[in-house]
Amino acid sequence: MTSSAHHAQGNLRSITFMLMAVGAFALMDAVLKTLSARYPVLQIATLRGLTALPLVLAYISWRGAWPSVLRIRWKLHLLRGVLGVIMLALFTRGVRELPLSATYTLFFIAPLLITALSVPVLKERVPRAHWWAIGVGFVGVLIALRPSGEDLQAGFVTLGGLAVLTAALCYAVAAVAGRLVSRTDSSESMILSMMVFMSVGGGILAAPQWVPMASADALLLLALALTGFVGQLAITEAFRHGQASAVAPFEYTALAWGVALDWLVWQTLPAAHTWLGAAIIVGSGLYLVRREKRITEVHANAEHP
Repeated sequence: MTSSAHHAQGNLRSITFMLMAVGAFALMDAVLKTLSARYPVLQIATLRGLTALPLVLAYISWRGAWPSVLRIRWKLHLLRGVLGVIMLALFTRGVRELPLSATYTLFFIAPLLITALSVPVLKERVPRAHWWAIGVGFVGVLIALRPSGEDLQAGFVTLGGLAVLTAALCYAVAAVAGRLVSRTDSSESMILSMMVFMSVGGGILAAPQWVPMASADALLLLALALTGFVGQLAITEAFRHGQASAVAPFEYTALAWGVALDWLVWQTLPAAHTWLGAAIIVGSGLYLVRREKRITEVHANAEHP
């Protein structure tokens, strides 16, 4: 198989994992938003790690992956862990104040940052068509956000909006660091280190303001564990096998999840400009899916005439 064909197939596999991750994380964010009304954000970040940690340990044991878990590049894992705790705490702060759809719209700056970082850090070659599709997607984000007048005050200027933007930056750097780590370290070690840092690091920071958990929230904690575990596993695989610049744009599908959950859980719907922006974002994502599929088909036909 040629190098180009290998990249194309890897990208398609990664896109599938990304779509799975986005769905799982959207459900997790709905749980975070619900819990954020009753608990401090650092405590929620800690609970995110603590609830998923038993599942991660069981998964590593099932895979028989313990021999490879400790052979890691500690500095990059430490960077990812610190950024993960900060990102989740800031994101939870934002989602507590903003609807999910608005939060995701602000967070959509992350794929653009990942693409920009993938060139100098990962030395990836970004096809011109990808740049155009990502640019169109960014226009859709701006339309959905409409950063002017009343919407500006409701989005960027508030502490919640600024928290989401900072979380997006942390996420982008952590994603690129994860791509570097995945070249030598196992997926299991990446997931375990992130959960450990969230549990231990987040717990230390959250301890002074810890609020006792209500028994009525047990089901929410179970949902947090399952959705967080599935999402973390899927997103790790997504960035492990494909080019970050090709995979990152599919996080835009989170907007559809945000709109649906806002309506089903909180009975709110975005304004018309958000719908228009969503259509542009989804359209750019579908274009990339079709392009990746065509590239794979072309290389497959060339290798097997």
